[in-house]
Amino acid sequence: MAVARVTEISATSTTSFEDAVKAGLARANATLRNVKSAWIKEQQVRVDDGAISEYQVNMLVTFVLED
Repeated sequence: MAVARVTEISATSTTSFEDAVKAGLARANATLRNVKSAWIKEQQVRVDDGAISEYQVNMLVTFVLED
């Protein structure tokens, strides 16, 4: 029987939401073992002078705990 843990992380990108998700997952995989899924909880943008300057995602990352 596997036991998993869920942790919330936030990631940003100046390119896109997809790039922010990829950056967040890359960082999670560098720190956590057995990452199995991510749920995008929130998305938001920062706006400067009427244009999008940054994309941000808050995600719940699930990883399986080792025995």
